[in-house]
Parts: sequence; structure tokens; C-alpha cells
Amino acid sequence: MKTKLPLLCLSILLYNAIPAVGYAASETVRTNQAGSGIETSNAIAPALSLSALHKLQWQPINTYDTQTITLSNTSQQLNEGDIRGTVAAFALPANQGSLEITLNSLIKDRQVYSPNVLVLDEQLQPAAFYPSHYFRYQQPGIMSADRLQGVLKLTPALGQQQIYLLVYTTLADLKSSTQMVDPAKAYAQGVGNAVPTIPDPIARHTETGTLTLKVKSERDAGNILIGQASSVPASKPVIIGSTSTQASQVKTAPMAIPQSTAPTVKPVLNDTERYFNDAIKRAISNGNIDKALKLLNEAERLGSPTARETFIKLIKGRVN
Repeated sequence: MKTKLPLLCLSILLYNAIPAVGYAASETVRTNQAGSGIETSNAIAPALSLSALHKLQWQPINTYDTQTITLSNTSQQLNEGDIRGTVAAFALPANQGSLEITLNSLIKDRQVYSPNVLVLDEQLQPAAFYPSHYFRYQQPGIMSADRLQGVLKLTPALGQQQIYLLVYTTLADLKSSTQMVDPAKAYAQGVGNAVPTIPDPIARHTETGTLTLKVKSERDAGNILIGQASSVPASKPVIIGSTSTQASQVKTAPMAIPQSTAPTVKPVLNDTERYFNDAIKRAISNGNIDKALKLLNEAERLGSPTARETFIKLIKGRVN
């Protein structure tokens, strides 16, 4: 076991030489939609002007709240680029740790609003992008209806008070549809009977619909880091549910981003320092070395002077 320590130390050095953009794996996730090409046509984050974003009314959302939002013809509209029709704009707390956000778009009368989500930091700078094919069809349950559902796990960078979610649909989404599961098939599957060979219904995509948004805070780090610590250059938005080829196509809105050739990261606060060290300890004690490395990387990016020492000490304790 001791012979593996040099290799482990080498992997730590190599890992920390790679700049971190976010914590999410770029797993391709698709809504079960009729038609083709939706993954390609919606693979690029929209380039929105700051003036358009400032005109939106951002609805504040608290953690552990579940909001139901009805998008109608009287809701706020955004018709810019491929974005078409009604949108929902939310302001989330960024000072309560990582956030887990569950977004549902309910299917009613075989119609559904196909959501895309653009996540912006406190400065309204794009930070993450969830295309419509990330939100997958879910069959109805005892307490739930047919719906498109996606879960967003975000970690706001320190020093921010709010981050923002823009939910919208596109021209390409409106030309597509979602294949549902016939209730008779769902019932037969549930009770173990033979599944009847009947066609499944199709839900048409529309410019209006009903959304539910549930937000809860977590102690563990989320998948995507939203915003930047002070003096750290901004990065392009991360596409969720896309291939690496698609990720290279992301375009951000034109805006002035101050660059620094030698960024100075301020030391983190004592509570933040303790949070990262405790999280590293828990990850290593659970045998999750990969997560501990990511926490170490993020802690040092925010200016932690003790995270590396904590990590190495615990790793040596496991090896000895």
C-alpha cells in the first residue's frame, strides 16, 4: 500500500494543474422527444445582452420552497435569437451553500413547455447551461403528473448574495414534441400484467405551461461552480447533458471581463476554511478520494492555506 503513495502524490499534482470549470460530468441526457436534431440545435448557450437581462423581473426563491409558476400569454416575454415566448426568471440565494434545484414542467392536455435553463452569477454572467434535452420525461406517480424533469446541482462561489436562473423555450423546441407513456401501459407495468401494444400519446411543445421549482441547500459541494472568487478570470458557461464537442461551441454574451495576469486570491474566512477541511475529511474517510481532490482544488482556488496540509495528512494516515 505504501508503494502507491508516490503515484497518488503525482496524481494530486497533475490534478491541481488542470483549471476547474465545474464539478459535473458531461453525461448526455435526452428527453424522449419525437423528431431529431434537438440535441444539436440547442447545444449552444444563448448570447443575451445585459440590457435584455436587466429588463427581466427576477422572482426571488427561498430554499426549501416549492413554487408553482404558470406561464401564460400575460407572463413576461423574451424574443431574442432562438428564444421564443414566455420565460421564467428566478433569483436564488447564493450564501447558503450548495443548491439542489428540481425543475418540473407539467404535461397537461398533451401539451408541455419544453424548458432550457441558463444559470447566471451575481453579475448576470452566464455560468452554466442546461439544454432542453436534459429535462427528461417522467411517468406519473401517486402524487405527480406526467412531466419533464431535471435536477440542477450548483455551488455558488463565495462572496455572492444571489445567482439567477432563466427558464425559456426555443424555436427548435416548439417544432419538437415529447412522447409519453399510455396510462394503460403504465398500469400494466405497475401490476405486472402483459403490456398492451397500443400507441403512446404525444405531447406538443408550446410557448406556455406550468412549472414547479423546488430548491434545497446542501452541505456537500454541488456539480457546477456558479460565479468566480475575486480576481479570478471568468470562464465560459458549462453545458450540462452534452458532449465535449458541443461544449466547445458555447458562446457567451459580449461583456467586459477584467483580466489579471497574476490574480491574487484573498484568504478564505475561518468558517469557510473549516467547511472545506471538514468536507475533505469526510470524503477521505468515506474512501472518496476523487471528491476530496476536487474539494482541495476548490479550497486552494479560494485561498485556503491549510486544505493541502489536511489532505496530505489524512492520505498518509490511510496509507500507514
